[in-house]
This record gives sequence, C-alpha cells and structure tokens, in this order.
Amino acid sequence: MTNDLGPRYPGATEHPFDTIAAIATGQVISAIGIIRVSGPEALPVLDRVFRPLRGSAPMSQRPDRRLVLGQLLSPEGAVLDQCLATVSRGPNSYTGEDTAELQCHGSPVVLRLGLESLFAAGARQARAGEFTRRAFLNGRMDLTQAEAVIDLIDAETARAAENAAAQLDGAVSRKTDGIYDSLSAICSHYHAVLDYPDEDIEPFQLEGYEATLAEAQNGLEKLLATFRRGNVLKNGVPCVILGRPNVGKSSLMNALLGYARAIVTAVPGTTRDTIEEKTVLGGVLLRLLDTAGIRDTADPIEREGVTRARSAAQAAELVLAVLDGSQPLTEEDEAVLAAAQAAPKHIVIRNKADLPAAWDMAEAVSLSALTGDGLDALEAAAAALFAEGEPIPAGEVLTNPRQADAVGRALEYIRAAREAMAAGITPDAVLTEVEGAMGALGELTGRTVREDITNGIFARFCVGK
Repeated sequence: MTNDLGPRYPGATEHPFDTIAAIATGQVISAIGIIRVSGPEALPVLDRVFRPLRGSAPMSQRPDRRLVLGQLLSPEGAVLDQCLATVSRGPNSYTGEDTAELQCHGSPVVLRLGLESLFAAGARQARAGEFTRRAFLNGRMDLTQAEAVIDLIDAETARAAENAAAQLDGAVSRKTDGIYDSLSAICSHYHAVLDYPDEDIEPFQLEGYEATLAEAQNGLEKLLATFRRGNVLKNGVPCVILGRPNVGKSSLMNALLGYARAIVTAVPGTTRDTIEEKTVLGGVLLRLLDTAGIRDTADPIEREGVTRARSAAQAAELVLAVLDGSQPLTEEDEAVLAAAQAAPKHIVIRNKADLPAAWDMAEAVSLSALTGDGLDALEAAAAALFAEGEPIPAGEVLTNPRQADAVGRALEYIRAAREAMAAGITPDAVLTEVEGAMGALGELTGRTVREDITNGIFARFCVGK
C-alpha cells in the first residue's frame, strides 16, 4: 500500500516506529487483562519483563503464536503476576511489526504495574489507535478496514457487527478496487499511446470505454445508495415518544429499556425535559427520546418541554404516538396523531391495554407498558417499518460520512466524464475527470490520503487498539 503520508506518519514527537505498549482491555476487574507491545524492540523488551517457567529460551527465541506460561517481572525483578505470553513477528502480525502480548490476571493494578515495567524496559505508551494506525501504514489493512475495527467495537446490533466484520475482511475495498483498476486501465492506455507513439500499441479510442464508465457509475451509485441504510445500522433511528401527559410515555420507555430510566408518577407533566437512550426494537437500533406531554400549560418550564417535544418530533425519523386506550380521544391526542403522521415513519400505540378499551383504531398497536403485554407486536411493527428490502451483502454497506463523501465525489467525476464524452470533448479533458474519480476512490481506501483525515479516523479509537 502507498499513501501520501509515506512509510511513517508525521506529527509525533517520538520516532513513529519506536516500540509502543498499552493495556488492551478495560480498566475494570476481570478474569483476564491483556497488554500489547509492538515495534522493532518488542521482543527484547518482552524478554526483560517476562521469564518463562519452562525452558531457558527467552520469548525472542520462541516460535510465533505459541502461548508460554511464565512470570511478569517488575524492573527490580519482583514477580508481579504469573501469566501467558505470545509473540508474532512482522510482517505477519496485526501491525506488520514484531508484536508481543501478555495475558495477565485482570487486576487493573497488575496491568498498570506490568505496563510500567514495559516502559522501564524501553517501550513507551501507545496513543489512541496507534496499533491499528501502524497496521494501515504498514499495508496490513486499508482505511475502510481500519474504520471497521472501531465499528466492530462499537456495534450495538448483530447486523452492525456482521457488516463491520465483513468490512474488516475488505468487502468495501473489493467493491471499489475493481472500479479503480478499470479507470486506471483507461488512463494507462491513453498515456501509453501518447508517450510511445512509435510502439505497437492498440490505438486509443475513448468511445470504446463508454461501457466501462457506465459500469463504474452503476457500481458507485449502488454503493452510495447503501449509506442511508448504513447510517441507521450504525447510529440508530432518531425516535420520539410523543403523547399528552399521563398516557404512559415514560412507562413505555422504561419497558423498552428494561429498567426504570424515566420517572413515572400519576402527576401530569412529570417529564419536563427530553430523555435520550438507545435500545433495539425489532432488530432496529433506536435513539429513543422521551418527551414532555403535549398540552397547553401556563407553567413556563413545562411549556418549554412541550416546545422541545414538538421540535424533536419534527426532526425524528420515527414517532411513537402514545394514546391512552382507556380514555376517549381528546384534542391533544389528535394533535399528537397529526404530528406523528407528519414524520417520515410513525407507529400509533394504544397503551393501557390492561384496562377496558374506550376506543379502537385499526392501525394502532395495542399494548400495556405496565405489564409488557403487546410489546412483541410493537417490535413486529418496527421491524416491518424498517424492513431492508433487497438484501445487501454484509460489508457492502457504507457506514460513515467520510466513506459516503469519497464515493459521492468519485461518482460525480464519472458522471462528468460521461457527459464530456457525450459532448465530444477531447480525451485529455475526459480523462481529467476519470483521474479525479480515481483520486476520490484512493481517499476511500487510503491509496492517497491526507494526514488530517487519518488523524480524524484514529482519534476515534481507544488506547490499545
């Protein structure tokens, strides 16, 4: 892999390819805690802090990917832990460098002391995302795969995890590399004819590449169209629970979350501000927002809450309109229904199904937030609203704005190239557009990329990954 950053990334005060170490697991008590090391001195550094219990050979002389039982030592030689160690030599490692891993007992104190011992032995603290950044710079993965690492860590649904895992395997790259290579072939043919007119090279006929450009445009259009689905997959659907006071909005939110997040009382107007949480309903990740009850009120604080509720409903992708099924519908209920119907998607909920019904509505989902009866019907309604339609192979769903922007710019260049071709513009002008598309696709995967872009990507990572 080549990129504009060169073989080493700028901006660090330390030598960028020195030896780094970090705790790779959470700072909480657990069964196992892992410390990772990477860099040119990873194996000698490990030898200074780890003593195998069997055999005299140090870890630097042991085979790759073999777990070895031994003792983790302090700089003074005191035993900190009995743990396992393994090494992986570059370039066949995660980072492409020599790497080592210590699998310790999961005491935060032991892990901290072990890390300090590694620092004393010659390593330094890794920065956020530095292991994966080195993997990118050493050609072990491209940018879409690097982004998939953090997406996999952050995945909140099984579908999101499946898509991230496939992207980590290079699904997006495989989709776009073919397009890039086809565009490169066009440019290479043109410049070969231009630079070597006396050679026996097939004459360049721009019209002969119309089908190639059309195929590239079609592929990019399909890929870009996945972004809306990918945004929902990764970030969730903005969803507002709307209703007049005391219809059970907060009770519904608590029921969906599985714990008492919102205060529930018999006093109207308890909820004054919006409350946001994430939950999965019918396989759909929702960014759930509980709001103040919709009604006219003289209380300035509650009135501000109502204003915020209305604004949230206008910005939501999904509105859950909650109505009290045990009471006749009111003007306030009608206002709630009108606001819900104005949203891109909505579900009408007839709550309090555990009480005698005062009305019926064919489209309403009947449930009891108090008992939980009927929540399965609500899950089914949400799943139906966000049915994905034509299946898209896992990993071929764009999940972040950077990827969508790069694909979108490449698409615009291809469209401009085809329009120029149709207008009879000279080949060199058409190929300027083609090269622009290649540049945008290069930014997508990291063939060509600016430092500020990589900084933004790896800033999202945790230390140790």
